[in-house]
Amino acid sequence: MFLALDVGNTHTVLGVLDEEKLFFSCRFSTDRNKTSDEYSVMIRELLIMHHTPPEQISGGIISSVVPSMKAVLRDAVYSVTGRTCMIVGPGVKNGLKIRIDNPAQLGSDQVADAVAAIAEYPKPLLVFDMGTATTVSVINENTEYIGGMIMAGALLGLDALSNRTSQLPEISFADKVDRLIGSNTVDCMRSGFAFGTAAMIDGVIDRMQKEFDRKLTVVLTGKTAEMITPYCEREVVLDKNLLLKGLRIIYLKNLHHKGSR
Repeated sequence: MFLALDVGNTHTVLGVLDEEKLFFSCRFSTDRNKTSDEYSVMIRELLIMHHTPPEQISGGIISSVVPSMKAVLRDAVYSVTGRTCMIVGPGVKNGLKIRIDNPAQLGSDQVADAVAAIAEYPKPLLVFDMGTATTVSVINENTEYIGGMIMAGALLGLDALSNRTSQLPEISFADKVDRLIGSNTVDCMRSGFAFGTAAMIDGVIDRMQKEFDRKLTVVLTGKTAEMITPYCEREVVLDKNLLLKGLRIIYLKNLHHKGSR
């Protein structure tokens, strides 16, 4: 078994996997102020809580969009398991054919998403990763990463509404949004979040579809994806563990390459 860590701007997802199975995953806040010792305690407790002794962990891999967190979490994992993590980036093979102006600018999260999507779904592909930012990755029928889009995430927009307006409250999404047309402030905000974000996704799909002669496979992942998928009118696939699957592929590719030397 090995650890996979997906470090986002707001949350970090930790998964324990082997070559075929995801044993468990959990989410915690990405806190740039925490030390490696504090993260060590958290990681150890999460492993124990999920009945996974640290000595059973044979390695690890980290994807991080927060540069300062790479060394902190690498040191934390080493403290708990005695194993050194791979970090997705230069020197780590991913097998992805990247056809953008500066391939080094492509985020490690988008790399892992694309690697997993190519392995699991028909091409061409659109991958929406919906976190603090929403990224769109475009992969053509030749399995080449040709570009994409970056926009503010839905929850980021919602936070801005609450924090930068005088009369709009903070709201939650424990229940399904039933009405397109809200009749009070909270319902209007909930409708705007759910249907407005879904309409954005549908619209991007429609415009992207015009660029291709074949049907696009559209995959949604990330924290917000599960909330928004039911409101999309276009055909989409929800894959909550897409990034962890990509990290597994990258980890095993590098592990086997190293072992074959």
